[in-house]
Amino acid sequence: MIDQNLSLLLVLIPLLSATVTAVLPSARAAWLLALAVTWTCLLIAAWQLMLVADGSVISYELGGWSPPWGIEYRIDAMNALVALLVSGIAAITLPYALRSVEKEISQHQIPLFYALFQLCLVGLLGIAQTGDVFNLFVFLEISSLSSYALIAMGEQRRALTSAYQYLIMGTIGATFLLIGIGLVYAETGTLNMMDLNQRLNPILNHRTVHTGFAFIVVGIALKLALFPLHLWLPNAYKYAPSAISVFLAATATKVAVYIMLRMVFGVFTDEFVESTPTDHMFLLLGVVGVIMASAAAIYQTDIKRLLAYSSIAQVSYMALGIGLSSVLGVTAALVHVFNHALMKGALFMACGALVYRLGSSRFDHLYGMGKRMPWTFVAIFIAGLSLIGVPGTAGFISKWYFVRAALEQQSWAIALVILLGSLLAVVYVWKIVELLFLRPLPEPDTQVQEAPASLLIPMWVLVIANIYFGINTELTVDIAETAARVLGVGS
Repeated sequence: MIDQNLSLLLVLIPLLSATVTAVLPSARAAWLLALAVTWTCLLIAAWQLMLVADGSVISYELGGWSPPWGIEYRIDAMNALVALLVSGIAAITLPYALRSVEKEISQHQIPLFYALFQLCLVGLLGIAQTGDVFNLFVFLEISSLSSYALIAMGEQRRALTSAYQYLIMGTIGATFLLIGIGLVYAETGTLNMMDLNQRLNPILNHRTVHTGFAFIVVGIALKLALFPLHLWLPNAYKYAPSAISVFLAATATKVAVYIMLRMVFGVFTDEFVESTPTDHMFLLLGVVGVIMASAAAIYQTDIKRLLAYSSIAQVSYMALGIGLSSVLGVTAALVHVFNHALMKGALFMACGALVYRLGSSRFDHLYGMGKRMPWTFVAIFIAGLSLIGVPGTAGFISKWYFVRAALEQQSWAIALVILLGSLLAVVYVWKIVELLFLRPLPEPDTQVQEAPASLLIPMWVLVIANIYFGINTELTVDIAETAARVLGVGS
């Protein structure tokens, strides 16, 4: 019974804490409470993953109503891995946020900031826990609405317009998703994912089901910023407070990839996908997204926007894994969900450290600053190597599995696109290295100092994780393979 309660506690603890945090009079007290909650969630998520790592499943019936009549939290290897990722990034972001938030957000708004942060965490963890598609939609909206408000708290006025743009695009995506869920419900009379899977099998050729599937895929694609539905993302990452850029870049699109995998393979099955042009669509958009977003990153003049376009390219890799519709392809996508969170979290933390000291992420304000901030520069360099996919880093493991998945199906063109994406990553990572270290300081006597330890330590935790998971793949690859088989991919 305790094991089953874990799935509920993982959502309930930050939800209750958020309401308390919002009314605390002290900014430091709000931070301490949020910190305690995120680390508690991390411990629960780690325990939960240990329980399902062998392929077993945890089921919790809310209110004692058995599924499909009641809402079920259903935990397997895939969503347990996502819950661990989300709670882990939140736990690492909170120590980083202490000094960063105090500098970027007015004192009286800080308790509200941490309350919204926990609500965003509630939404993302709820998505990973629930086995009900409407409940999934509700949690997605909780995370989205809190994200809009958090982005709007950015220092610059354009944070408001960025949040508004994200709100419009996010609302369109949510509307598409809800219409799709409604159409599927009209055909099946159920919202439980496992029950949907069984009831959809006899009617997969119905037009209503195909229409509902199309709405669901487009709605989720908007949420995960799949090219060309990515236009909200660069400004959202650019103008959000640094801690929120870190958290969203490392979690939001990754959770959306999880939703796509769960809906495409867990609800509709890969046999249905193979009977539609869906896999070809993912492959096409993935190929175009890798090339176009990587090329766009090269021409950016702001490090945050460069990293944002890089994120779009990395999401496109995950789309390739979905499009390959194989155990290896889905394994590659899930491994990259985890590894990309580590590398992009580290890079955005380093970018936030530069902003903390210099007040800007524009290239013309960063010339030569790697010489004044060596720990931050080395962190960017190592995380950049992981982004490229250099052996010995987590990024290499992702790229290796993507290439293997492509070659397994004799898709030589896909394998070449993956290699081309890595070459383009070399160009934009080198661009950052060149401006931070090889460019001369505009003022040689500048007194800019290294970032505070509270920013450096979380950053380096993620940098070391990039190296560790590039050497030891027992957690990421084994769990991802188990998750792919639990989904029934290729069966």
